[in-house]
Amino acid sequence: MGTPELHQVAVIGGGIMGRSIATKVSQAGLSVLLKEINPERAEVVRKMLDEALQHQVERWTLTGAEKRAILSRITFTASYDGIDACQLAIETIHEDFQDKKNLLSELDQLLAPHVPIVVNTSTLSITELASGLKYPERVLGMHFLYPVPTTRVVEVVRGQVTSNEAFEVARHFARVLGKVPIEVFESPGFVTTRIVLALVNEAMYVVMEGVASAAEVDLAMKLGYDFRMGPLEWADRVGLHKILNWLQHLFEETGDPKFRPCPLLRKLVRAGHTGARAGKGFFSYDENRNRTDRLPDDVPQLA
Repeated sequence: MGTPELHQVAVIGGGIMGRSIATKVSQAGLSVLLKEINPERAEVVRKMLDEALQHQVERWTLTGAEKRAILSRITFTASYDGIDACQLAIETIHEDFQDKKNLLSELDQLLAPHVPIVVNTSTLSITELASGLKYPERVLGMHFLYPVPTTRVVEVVRGQVTSNEAFEVARHFARVLGKVPIEVFESPGFVTTRIVLALVNEAMYVVMEGVASAAEVDLAMKLGYDFRMGPLEWADRVGLHKILNWLQHLFEETGDPKFRPCPLLRKLVRAGHTGARAGKGFFSYDENRNRTDRLPDDVPQLA
């Protein structure tokens, strides 16, 4: 049997990740049901997405007609009305195990048994989240990497009982979004998070030990290994509080000391210096999240 056609996708959660995915789905010509916790929050999300798209129009990366078309295919709602017409559902709420498990239980009761439920996570166990559901075989993970609009890869993660049918629908979904799907068998941190967190944590230790400044570390990695962005700026842009949570989770899961969070990371997070959104992390940022403290050799073409 061939992969079912996708016409409508439900996105549960309108945060940065949810809005980014909803935008990509709409740009691919599919209808989107973007669900939030209440009508007020749904309207806030609509306005935030409208403003983000308008910013792209002003930068000439999107036309006004394209913006209107994207918004016309997205339904912002606080109810599950219409979710039964969706061929796939993806949750994009915050990285909290119990909250995600509760949401999956709701979706498991609302959706037809053959409709895949995608967990958007970078570290949590798909198998554990799916346990206890009536149809655990339709649950799988998709890890979209930051920034979602431009990063081509997405990890498609099989849980212990994920069916081939659900996996193929998710892989097809990734292709529809213009992403390259990487098949991953469940393991803490999957592939990309496991590798990058070890790199980022070590870069932080290098700074803490006084081997080099954060700016010099990032520039060395960009010029030496052709990175588009240094590991510490990448961490700032993801959010240092998220990096800390992911490292703690991997350390608890694996016991591997390479994932023990660097004390410098803890200090920055406790001080509220959580990265680009806060205006301060390893580096300083203006209100548009542009770096304000680059080294002379760190020219814009390398940023």
